[in-house]
Amino acid sequence: MNPISKLLNIKYPIIQAGMVWCSGWKLASAVSNAGGLGIIGAGSMYPDVLRLHIQKCKLATDQPFGVNIPLLYPNIQEIIDVVIEEGVKIVFSSAGNPATWTSVLKAKGITVVHVIANTKFALKAQEAGVDAIVAEGFEAGGHNGREETTTLCLLPMIKQAVTIPVIAAGGIGSGKSMLAAFALGADAVQIGSAFAVAEESSAHPAFKNKIISAVEGDTKLAMKKLVPVRLLKNEFADAVSIAEAGGADRVRLMELLGRARAKAGMFEGDMEGGELEIGQVSAMLNAIRPAKEILEEIWTDFKSELARFNSLHNELDF
Repeated sequence: MNPISKLLNIKYPIIQAGMVWCSGWKLASAVSNAGGLGIIGAGSMYPDVLRLHIQKCKLATDQPFGVNIPLLYPNIQEIIDVVIEEGVKIVFSSAGNPATWTSVLKAKGITVVHVIANTKFALKAQEAGVDAIVAEGFEAGGHNGREETTTLCLLPMIKQAVTIPVIAAGGIGSGKSMLAAFALGADAVQIGSAFAVAEESSAHPAFKNKIISAVEGDTKLAMKKLVPVRLLKNEFADAVSIAEAGGADRVRLMELLGRARAKAGMFEGDMEGGELEIGQVSAMLNAIRPAKEILEEIWTDFKSELARFNSLHNELDF
């Protein structure tokens, strides 16, 4: 049995990323009900809001689901308490040191997976005792690695460095790219952008429509002096580019980012002044569909491509 499917008790080794302002209980439960692992994104939630989403998700699915926790969250202790009190069984941690909270979560019987973007932090996560890691390449949306290592290069390096299961992320939105990740050593894939445009995603309709109309080159990695993030180009992203070209420091970038910039864009629909986090795979997306349909298409495509490669192997077997 696939090690991630076994670890997380899911049918398909496909995980929906915990995206801020997109990943509420509706999306998480829909993905879990379809056989993948749905994840509630706690990064955009106050503790009481997260509790409500967990409770609603438990009512909407009897399948495993998880919560993504950015470890730099200001109310991290309260978030951890909510997750433990509500009996969440799976946590995907990110944006911080996994050594701080992994043992606390695992002591409560929680499976812990940590998101990394380089070999150094993959080894630190393994040392901290996580059950698996997500290796996220440069193509991914949202917060990203400063090294700008693509998934094609990152994944085999991480797989060689660690002994725990590895989940590939970044630029994966189809069965073909899923198969490519498996060829490079992945045990599963984590997919964000393709699920951001699902009907059940809590993203604003204007944001979803902007994603599916995106073409190559419409995203850019920005704010590397602050927290690297991949953005769809708009007036805000242009302002960031101008500021960075002028040598803006962390303080200036924080002033420009302000408060609730991501909420304004992704959740409230400000397509010019808001922060629009999405991956390069957005150029391949062209429709808003149910999460179940998205997941099943990816899995069917994966199996079809695998059969084609097996046939090709026979043809090339000298």
